[in-house]
Amino acid sequence: MLNGESSQQAGIARLISDLRAAKIELLSAQCATDRLRLRYSVADIVSFGELQVLKGAIASAGALYRFFGSIEDQLKQAERQE
Repeated sequence: MLNGESSQQAGIARLISDLRAAKIELLSAQCATDRLRLRYSVADIVSFGELQVLKGAIASAGALYRFFGSIEDQLKQAERQE
């Protein structure tokens, strides 16, 4: 039993570390996006951006939105239950 608790605590510590690392990487992506937004118009990005790069970025942003949206929904449910 003690070994199981230790393993669970290590898993939780790893999850917290991974969340912190993801937060930093997401902030970096947000800064890169802000640079694009401030330097170029949407029309220029659509006209001159590489289609595959744009589609990949849109797919990544959509996946992030869905993932964190589902987490947000569960957080709201947990808050209502408290």
